[in-house]
Amino acid sequence: MTSRHAVNLEPRTLVIGTRGSQLAVWQAEHVAARLGETFPGVSVRLERIRTTGDRILDVPLAQVGGKALFVKEIEEALLAGRVDLAVHSMKDVPTDLPAGLAIAAIPPREDPADVLISRTGRRLADLPRGARVGTSSLRRQAQLLHHRPDLIIVGLRGNLDTRIRKLESEGLDAIVLAAAGVKRLGLERLVTEVLPPEIVLPAIGQGALGIEIRVPRGRRDAGAPGRNDARDTRVAELVKALDHADTHTAVRAERAMLRRLGGGCQVPIAALAQLEGEAIHLRGLIASTDGATLVSGERQGVREQPEAVGHALAEDLLDRGGQAILKDKDIDGGNVRG
Repeated sequence: MTSRHAVNLEPRTLVIGTRGSQLAVWQAEHVAARLGETFPGVSVRLERIRTTGDRILDVPLAQVGGKALFVKEIEEALLAGRVDLAVHSMKDVPTDLPAGLAIAAIPPREDPADVLISRTGRRLADLPRGARVGTSSLRRQAQLLHHRPDLIIVGLRGNLDTRIRKLESEGLDAIVLAAAGVKRLGLERLVTEVLPPEIVLPAIGQGALGIEIRVPRGRRDAGAPGRNDARDTRVAELVKALDHADTHTAVRAERAMLRRLGGGCQVPIAALAQLEGEAIHLRGLIASTDGATLVSGERQGVREQPEAVGHALAEDLLDRGGQAILKDKDIDGGNVRG
């Protein structure tokens, strides 16, 4: 974003809360650079925060609370006033935010697709029977097994660079990652195949960044712990300039679908919204973790009502078998994530 906005430049130094991984820091620095370009009088520094999701690497996320573990400590720092804003991968952000916080801006989306990185350069269709494919995502697992039931899915945790190294060290035939992270770190040369949404539909919000802030509440809250309402108001004004309306609308539709399905449980759910003129087109699915049962559908509506589109598709998926999948998971004690 290159335009320069006329806005009160206080606070002149903003503190961004971020995870410490290479990709998370890249994303926070990207937002910092956009803010600096748009408001030349504002400086930005990063506060690296280690989250529970970063510390627990030997247990599948589905067993310890899901992707929300990647934002919890950062949101606590935001509420306490230690940071002014936070930069997240939107696919990690729960559908229900803590009171007093909001996603104020979603910049333009990177490629939302998933990619296959194969050790021998073979595409998904050409991998041998019984090939070992690494992923930590139940969503990817379910769709890969639905397409290729013969595959052996191997749990794969760690930062993006760690997972790429494990392709060799763990004797895997291939791994599946988000295209956005691979591109942001300049590793496109490693990609064997971009997986089309007909085979692997992305996670809700995949490829999009979310900028989270404290919600200004008025002077009566200015003395509350972690709150400086004048500062919060200025931060909101600054951050708003980075919002990309089309991306924000698309992500709202995807998250509305997830919320209606019960975004706190852990079953494979996927969605991708695209804007076509004044219309919004949303495709989504819900599946069993073994890929044996997969219910997919599509909905279209006006771009001014993304939540209505998301809710309508969720109801359709529930009516056509999604409810049974959720019920089975509830009995098994599982949790949902994208």
